[in-house]
Amino acid sequence: MADAEERQVAAIILAAGKSTRMKSEVPKVLHEVCGRPMLGHAISAARLAGVDQLIVVIGHGRERVMQAFEAQHDVTWVEQTEQRGTGHAVQCCREALTGFDGSVVVIAGDMPLIRREAIIELVDVREDTGHAATIATTKLDDPSGYGRIVRDGDGNLSAIVEDRDCSDEQRAITEVNPSYYCFDAAKLFDVLEKIEPAASKGEFYLTDAIRLLRESGESVSAKLEIAAEDAMGVNSRFDLAAVNRLMQDRIQAALVEAGVTVVDPDNTWIEADVSIGRDTTIFPFTFIGREATIGSGCRIGPFAHVGATVTIEDGAELGNSSTALAERR
Repeated sequence: MADAEERQVAAIILAAGKSTRMKSEVPKVLHEVCGRPMLGHAISAARLAGVDQLIVVIGHGRERVMQAFEAQHDVTWVEQTEQRGTGHAVQCCREALTGFDGSVVVIAGDMPLIRREAIIELVDVREDTGHAATIATTKLDDPSGYGRIVRDGDGNLSAIVEDRDCSDEQRAITEVNPSYYCFDAAKLFDVLEKIEPAASKGEFYLTDAIRLLRESGESVSAKLEIAAEDAMGVNSRFDLAAVNRLMQDRIQAALVEAGVTVVDPDNTWIEADVSIGRDTTIFPFTFIGREATIGSGCRIGPFAHVGATVTIEDGAELGNSSTALAERR
């Protein structure tokens, strides 16, 4: 992003939904991905992207969600008392952003694979073009369930049509909306006032803001294409398992690039926020819990269990079903 003195960026994370398809009493955004609630991954990405104001919209299970993140004092909580769609959820943030003049990023709290780089680039594209809004897109072999990107004859973004509202022709489109948005703050809240509820479910869609901005003569764009895996949200426990596997691959790849040897990636599980020093070797059938710290030159495993927040000093060896539970920070 550009120098913070030149602009302000706010992030709205939508986290008010229920866990209907998860078949769970636990709010969906609290289900864990590699040891961290999935909402935590979205919050971390926004924070690492350098946003100046961080807002999370909550509804279902709001007390539990707030309690899970009570130590994170930079989050502003906004309640959506009625589940009336994404457009309504963003509109609920108007008061929290009173006087704010800058870019507003809107992302989903049940999409833990979002990367900080995508948020930064999304803001850069909107501000470099001066457009009222810009979105990211991706292409999927099976676009079912996603809003389709409709472009005009010149290839410009025309509208985003929700899956349930697509014509047969639109349903064949493979370019979809992964729900990464960036708006000019003032223009966003002006256009939200004009959105009408959709006939299919009576909800207010944030995607309608794109169409209304274009109809009013504003410029909108979809110039950033992200990887298909980054667009993966969690709507079921099957999705949760798939996202966990992808996140695990990222965690291990980052450690390997930093000088750690993971002998058998498929039979190793390392949770989020773990620190491991160079020249440490992780042997098969090892579990390392969230926020554990392992020094350099260690040999961990096989069949080792390193508990969450445990610290293991440089050069240590842990294996043969040993469990590290002491020396918690």
